Amino acid sequence: MDIKRCGTRPSMKPSADYFTGNVRQDPIIEAESPAQVRAVSVSFEPGARTVWHTHPLGQTLIVTSGCGLAQTWGGPVQEIRSGDVVWFSPGEKHWHGASPSTAMTHIAIQEALDGKAVDWLERVSDEEYASPFTT
Repeated sequence: MDIKRCGTRPSMKPSADYFTGNVRQDPIIEAESPAQVRAVSVSFEPGARTVWHTHPLGQTLIVTSGCGLAQTWGGPVQEIRSGDVVWFSPGEKHWHGASPSTAMTHIAIQEALDGKAVDWLERVSDEEYASPFTT
Protein backbone atom coordinates (compact mmCIF):
# COMPACT_ATOMS: atom_id res chain seq x y z
CA MET A 1 0.00 0.00 0.00
CA ASP A 2 1.16 3.50 -0.84
CA ILE A 3 -0.79 6.42 0.61
CA LYS A 4 -0.22 9.83 -0.91
CA ARG A 5 -1.04 12.19 1.95
CA CYS A 6 -2.91 15.39 1.18
CA GLY A 7 -0.47 18.24 0.74
CA THR A 8 2.59 16.07 0.09
CA ARG A 9 2.54 16.52 -3.72
CA PRO A 10 2.68 20.09 -4.97
CA SER A 11 0.28 21.66 -7.44
CA MET A 12 1.85 22.62 -10.74
CA LYS A 13 1.23 25.13 -13.49
CA PRO A 14 1.24 23.25 -16.80
CA SER A 15 3.13 24.43 -19.87
CA ALA A 16 1.64 27.39 -21.73
CA ASP A 17 2.36 25.35 -24.89
CA TYR A 18 -0.64 23.14 -24.03
CA PHE A 19 -3.07 25.52 -22.28
CA THR A 20 -4.53 28.99 -22.73
CA GLY A 21 -5.21 30.98 -19.56
CA ASN A 22 -4.72 30.22 -15.89
CA VAL A 23 -4.66 26.47 -15.16
CA ARG A 24 -3.50 24.39 -12.18
CA GLN A 25 -2.88 20.63 -12.06
CA ASP A 26 -2.85 18.40 -8.99
CA PRO A 27 -1.63 14.81 -9.38
CA ILE A 28 -3.96 11.96 -8.39
CA ILE A 29 -2.58 8.77 -9.99
CA GLU A 30 0.87 8.34 -11.49
CA ALA A 31 1.03 4.58 -11.74
CA GLU A 32 4.35 2.80 -12.10
CA SER A 33 5.00 0.28 -14.86
CA PRO A 34 3.50 -2.06 -15.85
CA ALA A 35 0.38 0.03 -15.06
CA GLN A 36 -0.26 2.81 -17.57
CA VAL A 37 -3.04 4.84 -15.94
CA ARG A 38 -2.65 8.50 -15.05
CA ALA A 39 -5.17 10.82 -13.40
CA VAL A 40 -4.88 14.50 -12.59
CA SER A 41 -7.22 17.13 -11.21
CA VAL A 42 -7.20 20.16 -13.51
CA SER A 43 -8.60 23.54 -12.44
CA PHE A 44 -9.36 26.12 -15.14
CA GLU A 45 -10.07 29.78 -14.40
CA PRO A 46 -12.78 31.41 -16.57
CA GLY A 47 -11.69 31.42 -20.22
CA ALA A 48 -8.87 28.90 -19.70
CA ARG A 49 -8.71 25.82 -21.91
CA THR A 50 -6.51 23.11 -23.39
CA VAL A 51 -5.17 23.15 -26.93
CA TRP A 52 -6.60 20.61 -29.40
CA HIS A 53 -5.25 17.16 -28.51
CA THR A 54 -5.83 13.41 -28.75
CA HIS A 55 -5.21 10.42 -26.49
CA PRO A 56 -4.08 7.09 -27.97
CA LEU A 57 -6.29 5.09 -25.59
CA GLY A 58 -8.99 7.68 -24.94
CA GLN A 59 -9.73 9.94 -21.98
CA THR A 60 -12.40 10.23 -19.30
CA LEU A 61 -13.22 13.56 -17.64
CA ILE A 62 -15.18 13.76 -14.39
CA VAL A 63 -16.33 17.34 -13.82
CA THR A 64 -16.06 17.99 -10.08
CA SER A 65 -17.01 21.67 -9.89
CA GLY A 66 -18.12 24.58 -12.01
CA CYS A 67 -19.16 24.85 -15.62
CA GLY A 68 -16.98 24.22 -18.64
CA LEU A 69 -16.93 23.60 -22.36
CA ALA A 70 -15.72 20.70 -24.50
CA GLN A 71 -15.62 20.12 -28.23
CA THR A 72 -14.62 17.35 -30.60
CA TRP A 73 -13.21 18.17 -34.04
CA GLY A 74 -16.08 19.07 -36.36
CA GLY A 75 -18.68 18.91 -33.59
CA PRO A 76 -20.51 21.58 -31.62
CA VAL A 77 -19.13 23.10 -28.42
CA GLN A 78 -20.84 21.32 -25.52
CA GLU A 79 -21.43 22.66 -22.01
CA ILE A 80 -20.18 20.37 -19.23
CA ARG A 81 -21.13 20.77 -15.57
CA SER A 82 -20.30 19.41 -12.14
CA GLY A 83 -21.23 15.71 -12.01
CA ASP A 84 -20.91 15.13 -15.77
CA VAL A 85 -18.67 12.33 -17.04
CA VAL A 86 -17.20 12.83 -20.53
CA TRP A 87 -15.52 10.13 -22.66
CA PHE A 88 -13.28 10.91 -25.63
CA SER A 89 -12.55 7.90 -27.84
CA PRO A 90 -8.98 6.89 -28.72
CA GLY A 91 -7.57 9.35 -31.25
CA GLU A 92 -10.59 11.69 -31.03
CA LYS A 93 -9.37 15.27 -31.50
CA HIS A 94 -10.83 17.52 -28.80
CA TRP A 95 -10.36 20.34 -26.29
CA HIS A 96 -11.91 21.22 -22.92
CA GLY A 97 -11.80 24.02 -20.39
CA ALA A 98 -13.78 26.53 -18.35
CA SER A 99 -16.64 28.59 -19.66
CA PRO A 100 -15.98 32.27 -20.41
CA SER A 101 -17.49 33.35 -17.07
CA THR A 102 -17.17 30.35 -14.72
CA ALA A 103 -14.23 28.31 -13.44
CA MET A 104 -14.28 24.52 -13.86
CA THR A 105 -12.38 21.63 -12.31
CA HIS A 106 -12.29 18.08 -13.64
CA ILE A 107 -10.44 14.86 -13.03
CA ALA A 108 -8.78 13.68 -16.24
CA ILE A 109 -8.05 9.95 -16.54
CA GLN A 110 -6.09 8.42 -19.41
CA GLU A 111 -3.75 5.53 -20.14
CA ALA A 112 -0.43 5.62 -21.92
CA LEU A 113 0.36 3.59 -25.03
CA ASP A 114 4.07 2.91 -25.40
CA GLY A 115 4.71 5.56 -22.74
CA LYS A 116 2.61 8.28 -24.39
CA ALA A 117 -0.79 9.41 -23.01
CA VAL A 118 -1.44 12.55 -25.09
CA ASP A 119 -0.60 14.16 -28.42
CA TRP A 120 -0.77 17.96 -28.19
CA LEU A 121 -1.87 19.79 -31.34
CA GLU A 122 -2.74 23.39 -32.32
CA ARG A 123 -4.32 26.09 -30.16
CA VAL A 124 -8.06 26.52 -29.94
CA SER A 125 -8.72 29.86 -31.61
CA ASP A 126 -10.70 32.57 -29.84
CA GLU A 127 -13.36 32.15 -32.57
CA GLU A 128 -13.65 28.40 -31.94
CA TYR A 129 -13.84 28.97 -28.18
CA ALA A 130 -16.44 31.76 -28.48
CA SER A 131 -18.78 29.83 -30.80
CA PRO A 132 -22.27 29.15 -29.38
CA PHE A 133 -22.49 26.03 -27.25
CA THR A 134 -25.21 23.49 -26.57
CA THR A 135 -26.34 22.30 -23.16
